Order: sequence, then C-alpha cells, then structure tokens
Amino acid sequence: MRNAITKLLTAIILFSTSSVAFAHPGHDVSGFAAGLMHPFSGLDHLLAMVAVGLWAAQSGGRKVWLLPATFMTMLAVGAGISMQWQSLPMVEAGIAASVLSLGLLIMLSLQLPVALSVSITALFGLFHGYAHGLELPQSAAPADYALGFLIATAALHLSGIAAGLAMRQRYAMISRVLGSAIAIGGVYLLAAG
Repeated sequence: MRNAITKLLTAIILFSTSSVAFAHPGHDVSGFAAGLMHPFSGLDHLLAMVAVGLWAAQSGGRKVWLLPATFMTMLAVGAGISMQWQSLPMVEAGIAASVLSLGLLIMLSLQLPVALSVSITALFGLFHGYAHGLELPQSAAPADYALGFLIATAALHLSGIAAGLAMRQRYAMISRVLGSAIAIGGVYLLAAG
C-alpha cells in the first residue's frame, strides 16, 4: 500500500512541475491531442481535477461518482459557453479559488450535504471548462478537443478517487495532508494571479 501511495505522490509531483501558467498557450497539436494534453499542462487544472476525485472518495457514498460526473458535465458546459462568450470575468481567480477550496475541503475532511457538494463542484467545473474552451486551437474541431479534455479529466478524477479510496481507512491523515498541499497550491495560484 505504501508503495502505491509513494508512486501516486511521485506522479502528482512530476505532473505538477509541467507548467504553472494559468493560460496554456502554445499547444502545437490540434483537436483530440490538444484536449487530452490540456488538463496536464497547468498546475491549476491538474490539482483541481485530482482534488475532485480525492474529495469524492473522502465523501463516500454516491458522491464518489456524482461529484466527478458533475464536474465533467459542467466542464463541457463551460467550454461551450466560452466558445460563445469570451469575456467571463474572474475566471482565473475562480480557478485558483477552486484549487484552494477543494484543498481545504479535503484537509478538513468536511462532509457537506449532497446538494451543496454538487453545487460547489458544478461551479468549479464551469470555471475550468470555460478556461479549457478558451484554449481551443483554431484548427481543432471543438468536439475532438472536448473529447480529449474530458477523457484526461476522467483519468485525473479516477486517480484522485483511487488514491482517496486507498487512503480512506488506514491512511486518512495522508489524504488530509494532500488536501493541505492542494490548498497551498491554491494560495500560490491566487497570489500569482
């Protein structure tokens, strides 16, 4: 078990060093590949998507699938909105706040009512989706790009869920420490913005 946790933490650290920039310009690939790469191209998206999975696993019950499904649904909605209206205010601050908030929820191991948990997750998914949509390469088919970032998001959610479920009983403190690290990442993102 410790070996699996060590490998997961190592992977998170390696992915986290890929890019700290909020905007992720310069994708030289188009369509599906660009969408698939986008969630891994910045600390903000990477931390939030893993955190959704961790929080879902920590919350348990139907939230294990409901929170990631809500995030992904609103991710698609937000991307669609950004393709129509490209002037939503405070998107970057909303993204940074989502990382901070999710980190705190995990760190404090808060058990919120389902409706509130879903609402929080939906709002965060909307902000992240909006940012993803703004990064659509000009030559890319929107559907291909969306499919790529939804698959990548699902993978990040699943990694968070797997880690959270593995730590839920015997290693709950590690999950809370990860929440603290995610919250610190959120503070950094807010300060850098």
